[in-house]
Amino acid sequence: MVSAVTRVGEAITSAAAAVIIAFMALTLSTLGMFRALGPALAIAVAVALFAGLTLVPAVVSLLGTKVFWPSKAWRTEPKGARFAALGTALGRRPAVFALVSGGVLVVLGIVAVGFNPTFDLSSGSTSDASESVVYNKELLKGMPAGATQPSDVLLHSTGGALAGDQLTTYRAALTAVPGVGQVAEPLLSADKATANFQVTLAAAPESDAALETVRGALRDAAHAAAPAGTTAAVGGMTAVFVDFQDAMNHDYAIVFPVAAVLIMIVLGLLLRSLVAPWYLMASVFLGFAATLGAAVLVFQHMQGETGLIFTLPVIMYLFVVALGTDYNILMVARLREEARAGHEPRQAAALALRHTGPTVAAAGLILAGTFASMMLAGNNVLSQMGFAISVGIGIAAFVMAMFFTPALTALLGHRAWWPGHGDEQSGSADRGETFDMRDDRTLAAPGGQWTSSGERR
Repeated sequence: MVSAVTRVGEAITSAAAAVIIAFMALTLSTLGMFRALGPALAIAVAVALFAGLTLVPAVVSLLGTKVFWPSKAWRTEPKGARFAALGTALGRRPAVFALVSGGVLVVLGIVAVGFNPTFDLSSGSTSDASESVVYNKELLKGMPAGATQPSDVLLHSTGGALAGDQLTTYRAALTAVPGVGQVAEPLLSADKATANFQVTLAAAPESDAALETVRGALRDAAHAAAPAGTTAAVGGMTAVFVDFQDAMNHDYAIVFPVAAVLIMIVLGLLLRSLVAPWYLMASVFLGFAATLGAAVLVFQHMQGETGLIFTLPVIMYLFVVALGTDYNILMVARLREEARAGHEPRQAAALALRHTGPTVAAAGLILAGTFASMMLAGNNVLSQMGFAISVGIGIAAFVMAMFFTPALTALLGHRAWWPGHGDEQSGSADRGETFDMRDDRTLAAPGGQWTSSGERR
């Protein structure tokens, strides 16, 4: 247990730090729900890290080999034949693996350019026979589409009561706005200094057309037509969606870059390198873009949806970016360990995939399968979330961390660790294992005899 914690403690701590940073970066969001969510998730990860480095080792130390009961497999090193074969192939042709895996990420990432956020959170949520759905259908038979969620324009006078001709003229100006279906008679406050105009849009309140109407023509007209001595404000659910969209665009430009810079610092400290953090974060970014592209391809292009739920990029950020960085850290940390044991870059990449591949694959498969179950809910929102998160985790584990990152590291060789010496051979790290790229044999070496399957005699 001492050996295990010594070997993996730094990698686990760095991985947890990267996730904590990614979550804490949400405190920079302009949306309250994300500012509250970030610290809560960061605390959960910190507690899990503390337990993983203290409680779990202590319990396993007390239980000893009973923790593996009834299996006896712990007595021998796993053969990992499939991952050994994959590692050998990657070590021989890292350029091919980098090109193919990177090509998949880039192609899917290009599709992500067509991402269109939608605020329609009720579509597919209930059956067509439910009362709320029947209500909407009956309401819209003779009314504009925006009747389900009318917008509101508030006109307030700072100099006393509003005159009748002012209200009439203002209502006419709102009615003339393109995209507006109807404008009701204003509701006046008791002192007649405030008037509320209910505006029914011609398009569904959550549609792109409705958002554009409120963001542009309606707000411009409401402010421009306001009489002297009055102020105007546009509200309602569509206006909320517009403000949400603007706030999230702001967050994308602030939260993501800040998180990326801080995570790169963690990677630099872990790997003692200025080169590796750049391509590791680039691979994570490609994984994020590829995940979004896959969702766009399936839901917008294949299923004909108008868009994806507006919170999907942030949800993907929470899981794909954080976990993708985690998997990269686990793989590269093991690759560095193999390099320190005296293996050349390609050999180190092959051995890293052989030994860490099963762990990354198992973690990715379990987590992806868990989130994929959300697609069975019969709800568009949950289906999109389940698909995006499960595919994102699959891409992070099986494309990015398992192939793209080790292949790039193998191609860069010693340059990947510049200006440090993270791959220099260390006597304490040398386990006496020699890897033969020709036939994937682990040969006899000083410090012990090893069979061709990797078991120590």
